[in-house]
Amino acid sequence: MHAVANVLVGLVALIHAYILVLEMFLWNTPRGRAAFGTDPEFAEKSATLAANQGLYNGFLSAGLIWGLVAGAPVGYPVKIFFLVCVIIAGLYGAATVSRRILLVQSLPAALALAAVLIAH
Repeated sequence: MHAVANVLVGLVALIHAYILVLEMFLWNTPRGRAAFGTDPEFAEKSATLAANQGLYNGFLSAGLIWGLVAGAPVGYPVKIFFLVCVIIAGLYGAATVSRRILLVQSLPAALALAAVLIAH
């Protein structure tokens, strides 16, 4: 179960690394606009804000990777902390932006958190 938990944590980290790329580097591209449902005008006006959001997603990803590589006793609480942060960010995003964020962000993090707690 420990390996499954780490794979799920790794997947959540990859999701947030991908969100970083979308928000920081691909925001004004057709791929970035399609991912977030924006038009070229809005994307241009909000690029700086999106890049800032991308940076925060990168911090979430980095924290999860830290939890994976830190090992005992540090890794366990670090994984829990960052997974809870992802879940809360996803809940807020779902309430304020799109319910789709629950499936993309909160659900994978909740599954990973459950696996981490069970495996411990």
